[in-house]
Amino acid sequence: MADHYEVLGVSRDASQDEIKKAYRRLARQLHPDVNPGEDAAERFKLVTHAYDVLSDEESRRRYDMGGDENGGFGGFGGFGDIFETFFGAAGGARNARPRSRRERGQDALVRVTLDLGDVVFGAHRDIEVDTAVLCETCKGSCCQEGTSPVTCDVCGGSGHVQRQVRSLLGNVVTTQPCGACEGYGTTIPYPCAACAGQGRVRSRRTVSLDIPAGVETGLRLQLPGSGEVGRAGGPNGDLYVEVTVAPHAAFSRDGDDLLATLEVSMTDAILGASTTIDGLDGAVDLEIRPGVQSGDVLTIAGRGITPLRGSQRGDLRVGVQVVTPTKLDSAQRTLIEDFAKRAKAPGPKLTQFQQGLFSKLRDRFRGH
Repeated sequence: MADHYEVLGVSRDASQDEIKKAYRRLARQLHPDVNPGEDAAERFKLVTHAYDVLSDEESRRRYDMGGDENGGFGGFGGFGDIFETFFGAAGGARNARPRSRRERGQDALVRVTLDLGDVVFGAHRDIEVDTAVLCETCKGSCCQEGTSPVTCDVCGGSGHVQRQVRSLLGNVVTTQPCGACEGYGTTIPYPCAACAGQGRVRSRRTVSLDIPAGVETGLRLQLPGSGEVGRAGGPNGDLYVEVTVAPHAAFSRDGDDLLATLEVSMTDAILGASTTIDGLDGAVDLEIRPGVQSGDVLTIAGRGITPLRGSQRGDLRVGVQVVTPTKLDSAQRTLIEDFAKRAKAPGPKLTQFQQGLFSKLRDRFRGH
């Protein structure tokens, strides 16, 4: 058996690119359409078989180790080739079509971080995306200006070549993608220098995105056709934008409602008070009724978040925490003592266990 490396005229440590170039050079010389001699036909078969073995990393590894490059089936590449041989590989060859150079681009994923305020009404963002765009020099043709792909002189434009393999059943004709044109049926003798014959280049571009109200952390928005452009000017993939909502210093979210805690002095809790707080979308007026208790919830309707699929906003719910002073001067202490005498409040007594403030607030927020 002839050494495959010698047949192609390359060293045993030759790269895949060197093997491909050697095969193309010999195939152009020995193809039956160019060189009809019987010796040339036999050499063409040897060259093609050698390339089939060495162009595949796994079969080349087995060959270099002294094994059967066909995987131990005596001329068949495996169960798939056996199936093709018995069920119409030759017929498939007649109907085989060359591959298209145009391919769909891959999808892309970017992440964007929003403030909680952006979630109330939605937001607009201009996102920088590093991706593949159409080559402006060749417009996706992959060729230098004034040139075009030419029909492969090895496969005649079919994108496939047939070869005869000796097997247990005799000589079997198999069909494989043409190694000279990689199955495209055409070659590009003068590839575009700007994109190296890919029809696309890497670039940064800006994508405008309107983010709807009510989004949550982990939600992905799909922008069809905004991903990378495919090879040879193929259609764009999709762009996915994954949202992260940053924590807020004062507000948290419960569905479409906003939650917050309001610290109230002991005197305001006793006498009642009016106050204004800064909401996510402007000032909010609050009325604190006299005698308010820690754990009471003040609800301001319609000042929460606009739902993702709807228009009626949730509520703003503010839990009250009464702050007891820890340091009193003598005058303040005298006033409190006088108040205690006048109020004649009962002394401390043991009652049923009550859950803590934050547990009470949680249950009241949730309607328990």
